[in-house]
Amino acid sequence: MSAAASQSAGLRLVVLGNRPAVCTILGLQDHEQGEDGDQQCSKYRGEAAGRKVVIVSSPAWFSSSCTPEDRRKHISSLIASSSPGPHAFLLCIPLNQPADGEAKALDVLEKLFGSSAVSANTIILFTHTEELEEDEQLEQFLRTWRKDLLKLVEQCGGRYHTLETRQGDSEERKAPVEELLEKVEQVVEESGTQHVSCPLYLQAEEKLREKQVEIVRKKRREEEVGEQGSPTNSEEDVTEEEMEAVRAEAERSGADVDVSVEDIFPSTSVSSSSSSSSPAPLSFLRRLWVQLTGWIWRLPSLVRREALLGALVGLFVGGQAGGMVGATVGSVATEVGRRKTQKTK
Repeated sequence: MSAAASQSAGLRLVVLGNRPAVCTILGLQDHEQGEDGDQQCSKYRGEAAGRKVVIVSSPAWFSSSCTPEDRRKHISSLIASSSPGPHAFLLCIPLNQPADGEAKALDVLEKLFGSSAVSANTIILFTHTEELEEDEQLEQFLRTWRKDLLKLVEQCGGRYHTLETRQGDSEERKAPVEELLEKVEQVVEESGTQHVSCPLYLQAEEKLREKQVEIVRKKRREEEVGEQGSPTNSEEDVTEEEMEAVRAEAERSGADVDVSVEDIFPSTSVSSSSSSSSPAPLSFLRRLWVQLTGWIWRLPSLVRREALLGALVGLFVGGQAGGMVGATVGSVATEVGRRKTQKTK
């Protein structure tokens, strides 16, 4: 599918985990998405940078706080709403948090839709780029401080983007959106396919078509029984507008596209005997990491990074000695950094 063809037909995007990104792409106000936008999949149609765009906004079902039942519903709804398949997945990742959930999301996309869905059709969309220093480039930051995020970018064929800009001019704020859609069109060109396609999407599309026919027949029976008492099953006179409404109604029954996620998200529960005797160290470390980064990222860059170094040393050495060692390392690193800065002035 050429870029011109995709532009005329409209680009289908799935945004994972960040509702404000939808507002930015389509130029919506936050209230236009509704109050429940963070809790369920939503579908939006509009224009952006001269292109027709359809966006499916999906909650962060890859978060550890999402229950298995909610996760199943979200993924089922995502598939139904983006069928017959999106042109690109946009996985939103904040720069100031651990990305273990987002890394899991890439694994799930690969298991559900095939490896090419990640390597050829996923773009990392970075958020919270205000954490960067004024003269600090995103790529430089990733290579220096967040090699874990850089690894995720590499899984996605090296594709990443940010919609955030420090410029105040409205035209300049539109530029990142246009650049993003150009990258999506490049994805379409390079993939050699019209959109993400796999058995799961083919199955979903078949079920949706069956649901559409069922809805149309039901409506026709109700109308004709009321008028003549002789129902028919003809769908030939259905208008395009009616079919769009029928399609939307069919998609809302996303539970019909049943996806089993038990194998992809194995239960984290443990037996009573093991839970009483052994803690969950990874979960504990993650909570510590979130608390640390929560305040470290509010500090200036120089202090922030050395504080992070000291905190990590203290975290992994452990105990009172770890705290002392971490504080010493952080202080020394801060002083070295300060002197380097003075030398360059």
